Amino acid sequence: MQFTAQQISLLLNGTVEGDALVAVDKLAKIEEGTAGSLSFLANPKYEQHLYTTGASVVIINKDYVLTSPVSATLIRVDNAYSAFSVLLEQYNTIKLNKTGIEQPSFIHPTAQVGSNVFVGAFAYIGPNAKVGDNSKIYPNTYIADNVTIGSNVTLFAGVKVYFDCVVGDNVIIHSGAVIGSDGFGFAPNADGSYNKISQIGNVVIEDGVEIGANTAVDRATMGSTIIRKGAKIDNLVQIAHNVEVGPNTVIAGQAGISGSTKIGEQAIIGGQVGIAGHLTIAKGSQLSAQTGINSSIKEEGKQWGGSPYLPYKDYLRAHVNTRRLPELEKRVAELEQIIAELHTK
Repeated sequence: MQFTAQQISLLLNGTVEGDALVAVDKLAKIEEGTAGSLSFLANPKYEQHLYTTGASVVIINKDYVLTSPVSATLIRVDNAYSAFSVLLEQYNTIKLNKTGIEQPSFIHPTAQVGSNVFVGAFAYIGPNAKVGDNSKIYPNTYIADNVTIGSNVTLFAGVKVYFDCVVGDNVIIHSGAVIGSDGFGFAPNADGSYNKISQIGNVVIEDGVEIGANTAVDRATMGSTIIRKGAKIDNLVQIAHNVEVGPNTVIAGQAGISGSTKIGEQAIIGGQVGIAGHLTIAKGSQLSAQTGINSSIKEEGKQWGGSPYLPYKDYLRAHVNTRRLPELEKRVAELEQIIAELHTK
């Protein structure tokens, strides 16, 4: 789709400098802009590209002062970065605007599918499942028996939602994610073998959650594994059975949360963080990358790092001292040599 600089300006409440009728049909970084593309300048580090870009239209701040002529049409706005993010959202909405039921796909006669829903080819919607209005079920997605999917939900290609799980409204789950796989529950036998403990609970994902590609959220042994409202979970994250992730918590890639741990609201969990089971992580906790949590965190809003974890500043000091160990070892050896020489005199 093509839009003129004038149309974009009206959407962003901006003003046009240059050809208001020039049309664009794609977005680009300012240093990679070509004819027909729209870009923006917000970071001063990229200022030089404004004067050399091939982009047809560039969004800039109202107060930006030009130091050389520009060939692009300019749209001046209050905040170029925020304005461009609005366009990215609009662009994505248009690009992902799909409706209709593609064939071959399977929708069980007892399933309920709302209005304006997209179901891609080879998708499966099982018995007594429910899919809310305006949701998008991309190809090769599996929705099992008795699953409830809310309104305005997007399940990208290859998502698997096991039986009895519940997904709220305005949720996005990316390709390859598995919701409701069995929790890791096994009982040891005297001979060293293990018996599987049946996992009969479910997963509940509340409104406004986003879950990244190839993330696994295990079903509860009994009860529910719960991802609370507004949580954002990255790719390749493991969330074990009966975990509860608090509202508006963010979890970065390759983090792992063991069973029955409760994460407070607005926590920030960095990449490759490991959290042991049956713990409580206080509201607003910030865990730096690769932090290892082996006991509950009870103080709210604190920063932590290291494995086992320490207050973040203590962790940084310990890290500095660790880097100095070769130097300290050398100094100790020198002191031992001096002491040995004194003893021989």
